[in-house]
Amino acid sequence: MFGFLNVFKPKGITSHDVVSILRKVTKIKQIGHTGTLDPFAQGVLPVCIGKATRLIEYLKDDKEYIAQIQFGQNTDTYDIEGQITESFDKKITSDDLNNILPEFRGEISQFPPIYSAIKVNGKKLYDYARKGEDVEIKPRKVTISKLELLDFDIENQIAKIIVGCSKGTYIRSLAFDIGKKLGCGAFLSELTRTKAGTFYVDNAISLDNLKTKDDVKNNLINPIDVLELPIYELSELEKEKVSHGMSIQNTTNVGDLHIVILIYSGNIYAVGEIESNKIIIRKVFGEL
Repeated sequence: MFGFLNVFKPKGITSHDVVSILRKVTKIKQIGHTGTLDPFAQGVLPVCIGKATRLIEYLKDDKEYIAQIQFGQNTDTYDIEGQITESFDKKITSDDLNNILPEFRGEISQFPPIYSAIKVNGKKLYDYARKGEDVEIKPRKVTISKLELLDFDIENQIAKIIVGCSKGTYIRSLAFDIGKKLGCGAFLSELTRTKAGTFYVDNAISLDNLKTKDDVKNNLINPIDVLELPIYELSELEKEKVSHGMSIQNTTNVGDLHIVILIYSGNIYAVGEIESNKIIIRKVFGEL
């Protein structure tokens, strides 16, 4: 098997659990996902099957989420699963929110939550947190391309927002920072990933519909359809050269230093990189 799956990860399990389930179903070990979703979150989880795991680096990695934020309290994990650390009496309105959201659009500096898997000195941050150890957390640059208020329940102080962002953005940290800016505290109470690169929630497949190997095979997505990279069709002679890792003449009109998908008989055969008048072979898959 070779291809991508657009899986809808349900609440209550880890992203690795999804991979484990699919390994049992397919009896294939070479399976990986393209971006972790916290256990309490749900939504799009792109999964690569077989040699398609070698294509992960070429997938677009922008994300989109529907986030539910509870105002009035902070938690140590910045989400609903953590312990409450502070409570606030201040109430806010939708106007208060709309007035400060522009400050979080564009490139921003963000501190990851202490309860996260980011490594500092070879050790995950949540390991420091669980042991009560101090550690210096450095801010990271992330980009928020979209941030809009969808709904606000003023009585219960709950907001629903849509967030479009770059890889590595922590929506939990965004919720905490918004609450801090408003002076009322906040934590992430629900999260649904609606988009990951070229994978959308509208056509994501439930795990309930992936019970057999045939189910997986029938829902596989041809990488050609989602990679959004230039495609070059190999001749028989070029295929033979590529199979041995030899470069071929560049007859495309694609710019220099650009990744190109090399196909043969309608399937991905290799991945190349254009350098001047040649296509240098980076990965060979052969006939799948």
